[in-house]
Amino acid sequence: MNRSLLVTGGSRGIGAATARLAAAAGWDVAINYTRDEAAAQAVAQQVRALGRRALVLQGDVSRETDVLALFAECDRAFGALHGLVNNAGVVDVAQRVDEMSADRLQRMFGINVIGSMLCAREAVRRMSTRRGGTGGVIVNLSSAAARLGSPGQYVDYAAAKAAIDVFTLGLAREVAAEGVRVNAVRPGIIDTDIHASGGQPDRARQVAPQVPMQRAGTADEVAEAIVWLLGDASSYTTASVLDVSGGR
Repeated sequence: MNRSLLVTGGSRGIGAATARLAAAAGWDVAINYTRDEAAAQAVAQQVRALGRRALVLQGDVSRETDVLALFAECDRAFGALHGLVNNAGVVDVAQRVDEMSADRLQRMFGINVIGSMLCAREAVRRMSTRRGGTGGVIVNLSSAAARLGSPGQYVDYAAAKAAIDVFTLGLAREVAAEGVRVNAVRPGIIDTDIHASGGQPDRARQVAPQVPMQRAGTADEVAEAIVWLLGDASSYTTASVLDVSGGR
């Protein structure tokens, strides 16, 4: 049976690594991006080179109309959806809470929390046996920041990811009897360009000495955990949050 997967924020970093590894594991992959179509198309070519179908979809997950369009395109292309990786996310420049604007907070929670919840809602509507589906798997991207709080850097990001942890647990238990498994992966310091978008391109290298394993992780190492949670090898795993953080 062909299995289809939507990866939000799939044009770079952990999302791109997940798309490639999932394709190698036999998944057809829809790659969502917001701005960089060329990067998304490059990932799609890598998926196709592995013998799987690839779909490239532009959309901002914080906008409900975009989310509805993403899932409608997946319906048309794949017919059924079997997996969702809620990977799209943002950080911002380091700031104290007493310096943060309402616009920053709305963007942070709009993409990192509301976007993930909207995508999960649409996935459950398609996957749940209660709604006529055949089951499926959702993997949410959290962060070790949810445990650490990120004081003086981005407490808003940490709070958003803590919300993802709680959302994962609640949704997993809500749909556990409906053939849908829901888990999260909580990466630590991972060497991707998300740090540059927060104004700290060298952050992974700078923070690495604080990690018990004395190095930053890679996008591929996080993707391995995500694809394991998507697959049959984790068939009795739901409502779990898996740390991939080098012991931090």
